[in-house]
Parts: sequence; structure tokens; C-alpha cells
Amino acid sequence: MIAIFGGTFDPVHLGHLNMAKHCVKHFNLTTLYFMPCAIPAHKAAPGISTEHRVAMLNAAITPYPYFQLDLRELNRSGPSYSLLSLQELRAKNPDTPLLFLIGMDSFNNLERWFEWQTITQLCHLVVFQRPGLKSTAHGELLAYQQAAECNNSTELTMQAGGKLYFLAGEEMAIASSDIRKAIKNGINYNELLPTGVSQYIQTQQLYLSGE
Repeated sequence: MIAIFGGTFDPVHLGHLNMAKHCVKHFNLTTLYFMPCAIPAHKAAPGISTEHRVAMLNAAITPYPYFQLDLRELNRSGPSYSLLSLQELRAKNPDTPLLFLIGMDSFNNLERWFEWQTITQLCHLVVFQRPGLKSTAHGELLAYQQAAECNNSTELTMQAGGKLYFLAGEEMAIASSDIRKAIKNGINYNELLPTGVSQYIQTQQLYLSGE
């Protein structure tokens, strides 16, 4: 199995690590790849550089031998579409089950993604679901959910993609945007971040200006 966890990770926080570790444990994975995406132009200024985001990811995952980085979206020119990355991974691994870890908010907005229906055929979507949080899918997304959802994780090992799996787990209510605001306002945020990430932010004096 190949497992991918995408996001801007601006900054990566303990909530991200919690999701990723839960996925690794549940599916008995040897490796999960954090795949940072390029930040769209309208969100970039005066945000931090790609180099800073990668450095923070490296600091966050260093203690965990089963985490690695996949930087293909940062190295690619043009839009940072998940579709392109999944197509590349599928071309190199035509028969390997591919897990794409996302949050419930992302799933509920999946219809807004570029060629989302193609994405659902290239991989198994693994949606992290905290207690009490439900899918709000409707229309075509609901039809996909009803057709693809499975409750037995072993089913995901039997084909390369096409399934939908809701991964139940306790979610830490942390948002990168809240962390950035806390830093700007001088509020303590260290309990929300891996130690190495917190130290890097302080050393590099990140997020002190407005977004």
C-alpha cells in the first residue's frame, strides 16, 4: 500500500500528525508520505516560503521513521492539482493500492476539486472522521459515497483504488490558520505544534506579520 497525505501544512501541527499516525496504525503501513501542495498565488503574500514549509515538515516527521515527504507538487510547475500527483503515482504503481488521506471537511467539498470523480478511481479515499462528525455529501458526491463506501479495511488491499473508507478517530481541534493568528497576536501556541516545528518558527520569526 502507498499512503499519501496532502495539504499546505502552513504550518504542520499536531492535528496533522495525529491523523497520519492513526492512519499508519490502522492500516499497518510501513510508510506514509506527506505531500505538501503549492500555495495558490492569492494566498502566498506575505506568507512563508516553500522552503520554510518543507523545513517544518522535516522537523515534524524526523522522530517517526514511517513518515516521509513527497515533494512532487512543489517541484511541478503550474497548478497544484491532486489529480496530477495521483496520476503520476498510479502510472508508476499500476496495481498497488493507493490511499489518499483527507479530512471530513475536504471530503464534503470534494465536488469542488479538479476532476474529483477521476480522483476517486485512481485511489482509495480515506476520510478521517472524529466522533459526531458526519458526511454532508449530496447529489453526485452522495451517489459516489453510497457506491464506494466500505467498512472493512481489508477490502482496500484487494484492489488498487475506487473505495471510500471513513477512518474513525479522535481528532485534535487544531487549525493552521488559528496558529498563525495566535503567533501574530503573541498568544502561546506551543502545545499545538511538534517541538521541532515550534522551535523553527521561533528561530525564523515566522508568521509575525499579517497574512
